[in-house]
Amino acid sequence: MWIDIGANLTHSRFDPDRDAVIARAIGAGVERMILTSCNGPGVLAGEQLRLRHPDHLWITSGIHPHEAQAMHGGDWETVSTFAERPEVVAIGECGLDYFRNLAEPDHQRRIFEKQVDLAIRAGKPLFLHERDAHADMRVILQDAGSALPKAVLHCFTGTTAELDWYLSMGLWIGLTGWICDERRGRHLLPLLARIPENRLLIETDAPYLLPRTLPHPPRNRRNEPAFLPHIAAFLATHLNRDLADLETQLRTNTLDFFWPQPDIQEITCP
Repeated sequence: MWIDIGANLTHSRFDPDRDAVIARAIGAGVERMILTSCNGPGVLAGEQLRLRHPDHLWITSGIHPHEAQAMHGGDWETVSTFAERPEVVAIGECGLDYFRNLAEPDHQRRIFEKQVDLAIRAGKPLFLHERDAHADMRVILQDAGSALPKAVLHCFTGTTAELDWYLSMGLWIGLTGWICDERRGRHLLPLLARIPENRLLIETDAPYLLPRTLPHPPRNRRNEPAFLPHIAAFLATHLNRDLADLETQLRTNTLDFFWPQPDIQEITCP
C-alpha cells in the first residue's frame, strides 16, 4: 500500500477525468491520497471529493503562502473549523515562499504564524511549504518552541545545511518527483543518506512535478498519484534499498505521522 502525502486533485487540470485518476492510483497500489488544501474553497472542494472516495482520500486544511494576501475572514473560518474534523490529517499547505512572492512577506509570515498556532490547538501535524525563505521559517518554527507539533517539510529541495537544521528540529522530509529531475534535483541525491529512514515521506504534488524519468510520460505532462511508485523505485535505487522494504518503511512512516495509534497501556487485573 502506497500513500501519497500530497496531491492537488482539486486542481482544474483534473476536471476532465478526476475519478479516473483516482481509480488509476488505486490500481497502481496507491491506496491513500491526502488532498492538499491551499485556501478555504480548496478545503471545501477537497471535502466534497473525499466524500465520493471516503476509503481512499483524506484532506489538509490550510492557507498556502501564495494565498496569504488574498485570505479573508471566510477563508479562515473554513480552515479553522475543518481543522478539528477527523478527515483533516494536517494543517496546511502553509509556510513561506519568497521565490514567487505572490503575497507580501509580511502577510505570509502573519498567516503562517496563525496556522502554527491552529495546529497546536487542534493537535494536528503541519504540512509545510518553504522556498527561498529558510531564515524566516526558522524563526517562526523556533518561536513555537516545545509546543511545535509534528511537521513535514513537503517537497524538500533545499541545501545540506537547511536539511540538517530541519532534521534537528524533528521535522519529517517529503520528497517528490523533483528528485528525478537531472537538471534541478541532482543535488538532492547525496542528501538522501542524511535523512533518517523513519522520517522520510513521499508525494507526487500532482499535477505538478511529473518525474522526468518516467519511461512513458503522458502527453499532457500532468503528474498524478499513480506515478508515486515510480518515485519510490527511483529512491530505492539511489538509497540502495530493496523496493519492498522501502515500501514497508514509507508506509509505516506515513501512518505514524498522519494516523498515529493511541498509546494502549496494558491493564493488569488485580
